[in-house]
Amino acid sequence: MARVDLCKTSEVDEGSAIRIETGDLLVAVFNLNGAFYVTDDTCTHGPGSLSEGPIVGDTVECDFHNGVFNIKTGEVVEPPCMIPIKTYPTAVDGDTIYIEV
Repeated sequence: MARVDLCKTSEVDEGSAIRIETGDLLVAVFNLNGAFYVTDDTCTHGPGSLSEGPIVGDTVECDFHNGVFNIKTGEVVEPPCMIPIKTYPTAVDGDTIYIEV
C-alpha cells in the first residue's frame, strides 16, 4: 500500500467537501464535524461530482441525478443510484489528510 497525501485539514471547511485529483485518483474529501472522509468523487450513476453536492448530516446528494450516499460507508441512501461509492481509509498526520491505496 502507498500513502497518498491529499490536502491540508485547513483546506476543507467543516460540513463541506473538496475535489482532489492526484495521479489516476479523483476523490472527494469531506469534513464532518472535524472528522475527515474520502470517497470517489464521481457518482456511480452518472457524471455528477459528489464534492459539489449538498451535504446533510453524514450524506451527500449527487448534483446530477439527486441520488444520495452515506459519506462514511459509501452505501446508497436514496435512488436513482444503485451502486455504492468507493470509500478510502483516511488518516491525518499533523495537518495533512492522506489515504492508503
